[in-house]
Amino acid sequence: MEAKNTPISPRITALQDALTSGNAAALEAFWQEIIEHGTPLIEAIERDEKHYLVTFLWRDQGETRNVVVYGGPTGLDSPALNQMTRLLDTDLWYKTYRVQSNLRGVYSFSLNVPLIETDESHNNAPRFLRDPLNPLVSHQVEEPSETELVLSLLELPDAPAQPWIVPQPGVKPGRLDIHHLRSQILNNERRVWVYTPASYTTGGEPDGLLLLFDGFFYTHHIPGKTILDNLVQAGKIPPLVAVMLDNPDQETRNRELTCHLPFVDFITQELLPWLHERYHVTNDPAQSIVGGSSYGGLAAAFVGLKASASFGNVLSQSGSFWWDKDGEEDIPQEWITQQFFSSPRLPLRFYLEVGLKEDWKWLHMVTCHRHLRDVLLLKGYEVHYSEFNGYHHFVSWRGSLADGLMALVGKKHD
Repeated sequence: MEAKNTPISPRITALQDALTSGNAAALEAFWQEIIEHGTPLIEAIERDEKHYLVTFLWRDQGETRNVVVYGGPTGLDSPALNQMTRLLDTDLWYKTYRVQSNLRGVYSFSLNVPLIETDESHNNAPRFLRDPLNPLVSHQVEEPSETELVLSLLELPDAPAQPWIVPQPGVKPGRLDIHHLRSQILNNERRVWVYTPASYTTGGEPDGLLLLFDGFFYTHHIPGKTILDNLVQAGKIPPLVAVMLDNPDQETRNRELTCHLPFVDFITQELLPWLHERYHVTNDPAQSIVGGSSYGGLAAAFVGLKASASFGNVLSQSGSFWWDKDGEEDIPQEWITQQFFSSPRLPLRFYLEVGLKEDWKWLHMVTCHRHLRDVLLLKGYEVHYSEFNGYHHFVSWRGSLADGLMALVGKKHD
């Protein structure tokens, strides 16, 4: 039975009434309309322009005990709070949420999962299934694999537009080269993608510099090349050479991107000299950006702190500013914020953003971002700060990357 505070979909209510009244054909008629229009079912709320009712639907004639919505309006909350309701004795399952009109996120379904989290339930990870009637997905892949998790995309009508992420007619494409770079300092090797704009030449004024961590995501999940092509062609930013740095593996990423001083030495003593030998790119920190998301955003702030002579702009997308250098995770220590508070003001400018739905368990992402913002403003830094209605996911970052670039090096700063 639905809880009293559970939103009620008018369409589901009408369907239930029709079935209860003996109209056995009502379910197939309803489902045929859903097939034609796609899922989830989005309904306006009378006298409430800031929210919609969003109903997720699943039909299953198998031995289904429960269906759980993962992600979507509630992120990673308890499975018990996000299980669907079976409509009467039919094979239709549904779950309705009241959702803000500007939400963007991803979701999936899982069947027959433990509804109470235990140690044993973690040993039986749920199988995440895409919504079969939703044509919108988190990203496209050439060859699906078990490690490449493609999720269904939820976009409400007022979600921020993302005009820069798709190729535009008449835009001259830049070039994306891939290299392999060995580090003596770190004793490892990694892929490095280097983007050069269509206007790139080896003479004249050098192009600006953009360094992004987690390079695989900014080349495969976030269309970094397309975003830069569009922004440069539209005159929104000056031409940039973008260096997208890969991670050798996950363990190395977790070490190098968490305020690791040898990683900064690698960037300043190995990566930048290697880059300047091969590309006509600026040495001016005012025209150089270091950026990333999650741990990459934390790393960008740390590189700014330790290497402001090379990078004068920090672009962080949902940076992991809760991180504690001593490894204590019960309470966020916000080590990087403490460093900026106790350090002299540096020649840095910042773009910081965070999703309003990124607080999860002890990860108080929004609070940590507001703390860092306030400390930076107190110290006299220029800070461009943004909060979006979404989660810790690239489906939001891929749209706002352009906002960060325009804020930091847009033509208005010429």
